[in-house]
Amino acid sequence: MAKYPLEPFKIKMVESIKMLSREQRIHKIKQAKYNLFNIIAEDIFIDLLTDSGTSAMSDSQWAGIMRGDESYAGSRSYLHFEESIKSIFGYENVIPTHQGRAAEALLFSTILKPGDHVPSNIHFDTTEGNIRNNGGIPVNCVIDEGLDPASTFSFKGNVDINKLQKLVDEVGLDKIPIAMITITNNSGGGQPVSLENIKQVYKYWKKHNVPFFIDACRYAENAYFIKLREKGYDNISVKDIAKEIFAHANGATMSAKKDGLVNIGGFITMKDSELAKQMISRLIITEGFRTYGGMSGRDLEAVAIGLQEGLNEDYLKYRIEQTAYLGESLLEQGIPIVQPPGGHAIYLDARSILPNISQEYFPAQALSVSLYIEGGIRSAEIGGLMFAYIDEKTGKTIYPELDLVRLAIPRRVYTRSHLDFVVQTVKKVMDNRHMLKGLRITYQPKLLRHFTVELEEIS
Repeated sequence: MAKYPLEPFKIKMVESIKMLSREQRIHKIKQAKYNLFNIIAEDIFIDLLTDSGTSAMSDSQWAGIMRGDESYAGSRSYLHFEESIKSIFGYENVIPTHQGRAAEALLFSTILKPGDHVPSNIHFDTTEGNIRNNGGIPVNCVIDEGLDPASTFSFKGNVDINKLQKLVDEVGLDKIPIAMITITNNSGGGQPVSLENIKQVYKYWKKHNVPFFIDACRYAENAYFIKLREKGYDNISVKDIAKEIFAHANGATMSAKKDGLVNIGGFITMKDSELAKQMISRLIITEGFRTYGGMSGRDLEAVAIGLQEGLNEDYLKYRIEQTAYLGESLLEQGIPIVQPPGGHAIYLDARSILPNISQEYFPAQALSVSLYIEGGIRSAEIGGLMFAYIDEKTGKTIYPELDLVRLAIPRRVYTRSHLDFVVQTVKKVMDNRHMLKGLRITYQPKLLRHFTVELEEIS
């Protein structure tokens, strides 16, 4: 039986949740056109849609909120925010944004031209959406182990250098203005990237004079995995590991709604001051002045404090072990997941669970819908609905290599009994999976369709 970690905190405030009847849940999912984003929060029992912006903030963060300086320009809260980021990331330029996708929009609208390629391990949805929205082409170059849910390789988020070289040979360096890596690798199961691999990738792109940026949403969790799994780092502090990570990149984007432990906020930080000036000009048009970037002073304070709290090793030990508990409990029930358990979420292998539903009918979304009907659990589809696209040259639909359902665990929110209920619910769905139906799209937007798509069941 999996062992549950001891919480390194006390609970000071609670929020009531309720379970609708099965009949009500069936009505709600039909009303939502089989899109979990369309269900209002009070109709969810356990919400594992995302770990982004869903953390419980600490007493120190709430105290910081009361100290927020709401001056339009040059507030002390911005100075605290900037100081906190520089102490971890080490870059000269710090640009606040209201969340990570705004940082991505600044970066790609400044640096991309139509037809440019952007390699990474696996791009997540908003990163890919921002690249495509600016005429770019996202390219995934994760190692082969990262595409095998059953592989237990320790660093399945690593980039394959040979795949990078293949891309360079095919399109040329003039079509690659920037390279990325996501830590941890969200679309591939929340899997970490080794520091050795980060150094290799940085060296490769430095040789080619291509700036290398890190999508750092879950950098603290990644640093903790390095401490646990990578030789030579077991006695190094997580903060020092983080500093070494960012020493081997030209910059980073971050949604602070993850490892910053806040409900809103983000930033982009980098070495290149000239590039930063171009982004600040865009920031002022779209987000706000350079010392608040779409956030209030209290938000800036919460991020400054949360970034430091997110590096606390007692917290990270609990965080990683809580996720492992959910993963190991599911494995004990014979439920296929992406192994080993990731940092922020457990990913159900929908293709293995529902081999009878073809990719064109979205097995992961069908599984996600069934979890809501069975137990009021909201999860996220990370598969064909999110990532399939039409090849403009051939007109053929290109499906991703993985069809997953992400059970993202909000930080400092749910208890062991909640996770045990999740396991019981998944097991019930697994036992009755032959009854699940595929889905077809009735409405979709051009980009990031999974947020607003509408679907119906097929016979």
